[in-house]
Amino acid sequence: MTDMLTPPADYHPRLTNPDLAPLRDQSWGSYNIFAFWMSDVHSVGGYVTAGSLFALGLASWQVLAALIIGIILVYFFCNLVAKPSQVTGVPYPVMCRSAFGVLGANIPAIIRGLIAVAWYGIQTFLASAALDVVLIKLFPALAPYAVVDDYGFLGLSLLGWCSYLLLWVVQACVFWRGMESIRRFIDFCGPAVYVVMFLLCGYLISQAGWAAIDLSLGEVKYTGWSSIPVMLGAIALVVSYFSGPMLNFGDFSRYGRSFAVVRRGNLLGLPVNFLVFALLVVITASLTVPVYGELITDPVATVARIDSTFAIVLGALTFTIATIGINIVANFISPAFDFSHVSPQRISWRAGGMIAAAGSVLITPWNLYNNPDVIHYTLETLGAFIGPLFGVLIADYYLIKRQRVRVDALFTMSEHGTYWYRAGYNPVAIAATVAGAIIAVIPVLARGVPGMYTAAQYSWFIGCGVGFAVYYLTARITRIGALD
Repeated sequence: MTDMLTPPADYHPRLTNPDLAPLRDQSWGSYNIFAFWMSDVHSVGGYVTAGSLFALGLASWQVLAALIIGIILVYFFCNLVAKPSQVTGVPYPVMCRSAFGVLGANIPAIIRGLIAVAWYGIQTFLASAALDVVLIKLFPALAPYAVVDDYGFLGLSLLGWCSYLLLWVVQACVFWRGMESIRRFIDFCGPAVYVVMFLLCGYLISQAGWAAIDLSLGEVKYTGWSSIPVMLGAIALVVSYFSGPMLNFGDFSRYGRSFAVVRRGNLLGLPVNFLVFALLVVITASLTVPVYGELITDPVATVARIDSTFAIVLGALTFTIATIGINIVANFISPAFDFSHVSPQRISWRAGGMIAAAGSVLITPWNLYNNPDVIHYTLETLGAFIGPLFGVLIADYYLIKRQRVRVDALFTMSEHGTYWYRAGYNPVAIAATVAGAIIAVIPVLARGVPGMYTAAQYSWFIGCGVGFAVYYLTARITRIGALD
């Protein structure tokens, strides 16, 4: 990885390797950041999520308003977490040393890494399901091997296993080639999906006509004040959907030439791109009703209905590639840095990524995905843990440290080091994270209690707010972590 800096001799080996050291060359432009977000948005999961919001019982303009507000919040939060890593050139887990201590930073690193492992497996399964469609269309004789009851192991069919392992290897190969290859890959993925989606939309319009377009995918059930809670829930859903890559966005912003470049890329990739994508999704989904007689919110299922082998193969393969793109971006790079951070001399960036890949198979993600209740609880639980980590990092950098970072001190084990705190751990940051996670997860676990079901939707916001407030107030009182 030629853009990495060989660590200075005085950087402690327990805290350093070439992947974690400050970057020598920050070369990414706004388009690279824009393409990063396109890869993150333009997936099967992003398509289904955006489409589902239009079926909440709100008027189309209310859904669009919720989408815009939600994505603007994501844009704002991403800019906040981007700046410290862009300025210092270090990835997310190293930046966490400023708040959690040089050893305590392993706590947020492990939490984020384990979360990414689960979603890496789920996204790989989603991509493999799209690949199954292509294989069965091209080779109909494979259809029986897609039946779990006849040819299945651990809940996945034989064909599903083959597709999953194939994509597992493909993703590992792209990742293994390094960050520059990943940049080129995601530069291609996002635009490629746009091309296919416009072609798919054009095909459906040719079949149904322009008059068939309906921006409301469901019956309007909520009006006036009764629509406010539903809109707030939609906003929270958008933020929660992006909470993972938003937390460790520093892993990517560190490559930006300047913070202004990163901010411009975020603007194009989030508010602008997401709104265009959402409109394209709802137009396409709405046209499936007159063309196929039912609402289809899965783009792969929509493509599979087209009476053209070429169109099916092109569409399904493109969505497969797009899902690989988001998986590498959101769920491969993060644990690569996070697990490497735990033991830099034993675990390289590449080794950290392969640990995540191996773990993604062991959790049998298709079983998680096939159980909506588990996924629902998982999303809210993850939000409860991600939120406090975000709140603590932001409070520390902007309010306690006032945007000052002593980069060399992030790599020293000296007991007199700025970020040594107490035995390498900042007890205030740990306490704030625990407090935020506990308070945020209570509504998730007590959903049967009146009012808790609604509160559970805001687990990320609750965790973030509590973590932020507890850390800021306690750090101000104790003066721990302040730079004189």
